[in-house]
Parts: sequence; C-alpha cells; structure tokens
Amino acid sequence: MNSHHYAVVLVFATSYAIRVEQLLNHAGMETRLIPVPRQLSSDCGMCVRIPHGKMDCARALLEENGCAFEGIYPLPPGSRG
Repeated sequence: MNSHHYAVVLVFATSYAIRVEQLLNHAGMETRLIPVPRQLSSDCGMCVRIPHGKMDCARALLEENGCAFEGIYPLPPGSRG
C-alpha cells in the first residue's frame, strides 16, 4: 500500500507508542510501530502507523482512554511505513 493510505500517531516516548499500539489493536485497528518519518518531528523515535481513514477514530479512542500522544498526521508521501 502507498504511504498516502496511512497516518501516524506521534508520541512522547517509546513506552507511549507501545501503549497506543496495544490500545488501538485491542479496538480492532490495524497498527504497526515504525520509525518517525524524517519529514515529521517527535521527541520519540517511534510512532504508530494506522490506516489513514481511521485518524478520527484513533484520536477519539486515545482521548477517551487518557492516552497521551503528540498528534496524528497523514504519512508523508514517499515515507516508508
């Protein structure tokens, strides 16, 4: 799949990335831990890739569960993910 079909959840630390991935997986969302794309910045070197069409759902789930995250962004074109 092309990168434009994905988005990434940026987090503050690797432990947050693992928590985000677990929470979203438990909700049935396809996820993958990947390095933060160069085009995006983050305090952490890892982020969670999700389907682009699930951005709003992921944001709602994370907020409802009090899971801290930096932001959710479309995966930049040409990024590996």
